[in-house]
Amino acid sequence: MTYFDFDVTYCPVELSLQIINRKWVLQIIRDIFFGKKRFSEFKEDKPDLTNKALSRCLKYMENEGLIEKITDKDDKRINYYILTKKGRSLNQIIYDLVIFTLDNDDDPTHYSQKTKEETKKIFREKLGLD
Repeated sequence: MTYFDFDVTYCPVELSLQIINRKWVLQIIRDIFFGKKRFSEFKEDKPDLTNKALSRCLKYMENEGLIEKITDKDDKRINYYILTKKGRSLNQIIYDLVIFTLDNDDDPTHYSQKTKEETKKIFREKLGLD
């Protein structure tokens, strides 16, 4: 079978991208790996992310089985978001994106060699790859 005999509609890459290529999805998953859990925390450092867009994205991620919404037992107004097994399984993909960027970014104003190594280490730890 060649690539052209393959129905691209069911290509695993295409199917994965349909889920994770939506704006903000990978950034929110990364944020959860780094300890953020609440709506307001996801908005930090994302000035272009509106409340409406974040609400839609979180709902989408919930529907796709990437995250679970948990309501605080003591205060029903407070919600937390945690990764599901499916969401956690993206850890290697996120790390591979980090490695791709660090290994291919030749602009010395972005990262020093030391910063690249430190960044790799931090991501390995936070993503549970150590």
